[in-house]
Amino acid sequence: MPAAVLFDLDRTLVDVQSFTDYGAAWRDLQAAGLAATADMPATNWDRPTLACMAALAALAGTPDWEEASALVEAHEAAAVAVSRRMPGVDAALEAAGERPTVVVTLMGERAARAALAHHDITVDHLVGRRPGLRPKPAPDQILAACTLAGVEPTAAVMIGDSTWDAGAARAAGAAFIGLTNGGEDEFTPALDAVTVVTDLAEAAALLRADPRV
Repeated sequence: MPAAVLFDLDRTLVDVQSFTDYGAAWRDLQAAGLAATADMPATNWDRPTLACMAALAALAGTPDWEEASALVEAHEAAAVAVSRRMPGVDAALEAAGERPTVVVTLMGERAARAALAHHDITVDHLVGRRPGLRPKPAPDQILAACTLAGVEPTAAVMIGDSTWDAGAARAAGAAFIGLTNGGEDEFTPALDAVTVVTDLAEAAALLRADPRV
């Protein structure tokens, strides 16, 4: 059994992404001269979302990162009030039991905390995008989450909906459960030996057993 359970936030516990105007965020980055690019793993996000997240990854560790993150987070925060809670959240958190729970998200931490509060979701810790941590799919956020949870990465399981989540978990040495949310399976074609389920209810069943498969 895993000693800690890590959750992605967007489209895993809540859906903020579908209501965030990342197109406007990208235009803000362009206007500020911060529209950096990076070669990132393929995922099923729309083009503006991918462009914004890739720009933030490209700017990680630079003096421009905080300004870029703030521009994007303004749009994320604006979407919280109309965001929706994903099915199966309560079942997944209940299945985690007494084990530490950590949200590991590419969202800004202010917007992420607002989303959790808006949907009355309680976890032990939150690791959002922040200075000094390379974002997923780099392992930094997973490693920070495991430190907060007091466990080794090999004793943790990450639950998320994108190949970026899967890549971060794999790079850190954590187990991974991929959510399709009833859509296309983007994990199996890209990754070997990854556990894929339809939704959080199925992930909860694995947490009650042993997801390290």
